[in-house]
Amino acid sequence: MKRKSILALVIMAAISILGIVATQVYWFNKAFDTEEDLFNRDVNTALFNVANQFFEINEAAVPTVNPIKQLSTNYYVVMINNEIDANLLEYLLKTEFEKRNIAFDFEYGIYDCTNDKMVYGNYVSFDQEKTHASGSGLPKWENQSYYFGVQFPNKASIITNRMGIWIFSSSVLLLVVIFFSYAMFVILKQRRLSEIQNDFINNMTHEFKTPISTIALSVDVLSDPKITQQPERYLNYTAIIRNENQRLKNQVERVLQMAGMDTDEIALKKEPANIHEVIAEVVESISAGVEQDKEIQMNLNAANTSCDIDKLHFSNVLFNLLDNAIKYCSNKPVIKIETYNQKQNLIIRIQDNGIGIGAEDKKRIFEKFFRVSTGNLHDVKGFGLGLSYVMQIIKAHRGKIELESKEGEGSTFTITLKNGKG
Repeated sequence: MKRKSILALVIMAAISILGIVATQVYWFNKAFDTEEDLFNRDVNTALFNVANQFFEINEAAVPTVNPIKQLSTNYYVVMINNEIDANLLEYLLKTEFEKRNIAFDFEYGIYDCTNDKMVYGNYVSFDQEKTHASGSGLPKWENQSYYFGVQFPNKASIITNRMGIWIFSSSVLLLVVIFFSYAMFVILKQRRLSEIQNDFINNMTHEFKTPISTIALSVDVLSDPKITQQPERYLNYTAIIRNENQRLKNQVERVLQMAGMDTDEIALKKEPANIHEVIAEVVESISAGVEQDKEIQMNLNAANTSCDIDKLHFSNVLFNLLDNAIKYCSNKPVIKIETYNQKQNLIIRIQDNGIGIGAEDKKRIFEKFFRVSTGNLHDVKGFGLGLSYVMQIIKAHRGKIELESKEGEGSTFTITLKNGKG
């Protein structure tokens, strides 16, 4: 599937999911408001019945106005205009609430006109196993007559508990959204891996095609019997075949090595080594092998240069970094290698004056098969395996590698290793 098709599919699916989520949120809020209205109605009915029973007990006339006031979302007051017996009030409240299936914790208090304060407050729980807490004190109303107040501390959870089907449907929708998000992540990741795989195959084909063509051409030349009469030309073509064959061998070994490499499975043969000597050997090797004009400056200032390393793998790490510094440079490569000690660590800094790496590419530079766009440097070859190998080897040595780079301003790789045994 083409990239535009996948992108369109993801966008349409995301819009659909967002639409469903928005609809669910809207109807959930509507359902919550409906349940809240029903709860308020049931509470008002129960409190009205309690008030009527007090009017009957006190042989008082039922007021023409509604004696119940809702002062907040969970706080109700009922005007009685007569003294109130606390035990009777608690009994009547529990009875009326149970009739209307309001078996939830509540707190009540009674206003005393004489003392001008709320008295006899208590916290009532319908759960027999729960310890009854004493009333925390309800707010006083401005009314100066006798009244009692009732508060439901957990009103929001009470209403939510009464919305079982909506909670269930919302939970299912949440799972669908999570599954969808994960599926989109997997699809996009697989698409990216597919693009990386195609790029890798193209790079590998190009890398193998050149030496194979060169070898084939050289073989054709050597097949001419007259070539024996030109010894220098004969030796030149045999050297070409030998070099291209070695190049093919190296590329195959690198691919096979990276294909089976896992940081946790790398078997390192560590031994004490002088890092300065290793650096010198690598610099000598790359200076002899790469004919491009270059300058390598070494400021090896570390006092403690001993580290436990796998010399072969670590040499490959340094070789890869120096090789990249030379390849990814549009001018004469100038490379600075610096070492110094920091606490119990040995620091190796490799700085170049190359084309640099952009901020977006820096995030993925150590990924397997990833290659930075080289702009005008169309002759740069590779599989995108070098820096992935570098990262895995450094991790296997329990060290770390950091990159500082800006596009057009070169790059600096900093390797940190433990001195002594790793």
